[in-house]
This record gives sequence, structure tokens and C-alpha cells, in this order.
Amino acid sequence: MKDETKSTCCCGCDNSKEGLLKLIRERALEYRGKEGSLIQVLHMAQSLYGYLPLEVQQVVAEALEVPLSEVSGVVTFYSFFSTQPRGEHTIRVCLGTACYVRGGRKIVERLKEMLDVEIGDTTKDRKFTFEVARCIGACGLAPAMSIDDQVFKQVNPDKLEEILERYYNEEV
Repeated sequence: MKDETKSTCCCGCDNSKEGLLKLIRERALEYRGKEGSLIQVLHMAQSLYGYLPLEVQQVVAEALEVPLSEVSGVVTFYSFFSTQPRGEHTIRVCLGTACYVRGGRKIVERLKEMLDVEIGDTTKDRKFTFEVARCIGACGLAPAMSIDDQVFKQVNPDKLEEILERYYNEEV
């Protein structure tokens, strides 16, 4: 009879919650005592687990023998780290001065309505994580937004449905 609590991928590794935590612990132990390794270990843990909930932070803290408060401080300081599950794609609307003046706030409000999320949240289907940025370096194209690494220029609320549809149909 097959053990339903086990979850393995095509290579045979255990990608259950317990298996991932064990792997993170094992890899983090390799960095114990190495100065300045916390960020590197957190990157590794997030790439394996997908995000850094308190449980993962505790595993890292114990393996590296550092206080949980230090781990949590780093996780909450750097915007790259997430304590919540992230979407398959990340939408960032620029709210720098040029984008804000040219309608960035309207784009934010329309996306919140379309995706049924608040800033910083992930859609229920885990397709998108929605964020704002202070500048994405496209001031001449304002208002601008990006999805993953693709920048969309001169966006207006009427273009959003067409843009998002590409990602739902994976035409990117």
C-alpha cells in the first residue's frame, strides 16, 4: 500500500513539507559558523520552500545557531524575502513620481479590483503576487508596470485585462 503522506518528484526526492524542512536544515548546517552566510541560506531556503514562514525561519536559526530574531529581522528587512506564499508571476506597478502623476494610482486601484487582492498579497489561484515599486527605471514610459522581468509602458486601466490575459493563457 502506498504511503499517502510521502510526496516525491520525478527524481525521487521527498518534496513533502517535512522533506523540504529536512533538506533546508541539512543544507543550512553546511554554513554553521561561517560569517555572513545568513542571507545566502535564506535565499536557498526560499528557493526550496517558495517562501519563508516562521517554521522555515526557525529551522534556519537552529541550524546556523543564530537567534530567531536575527533571522526574522533579515527576512523582514529585505524585500526579496517573503513570509507569505508567492504567485507564479509578480506584478509591480511603479508609483515613482512620473508614473504616479501620469496615472499609476489608477492602475493600482484597477488591479486590486480585477485580482481581488491588496498590495503585497497573492491571488487565490497563486497566479500573481501584487506589489508596488517606488521606481522601475522607466520614467519616460510612464505610467509603467512590470510582470516578472517584462516592463509594460504607458499602461492605462483599459489595457490591464489584455495584459493579464497573456499570463493566464501563458503567451509570454
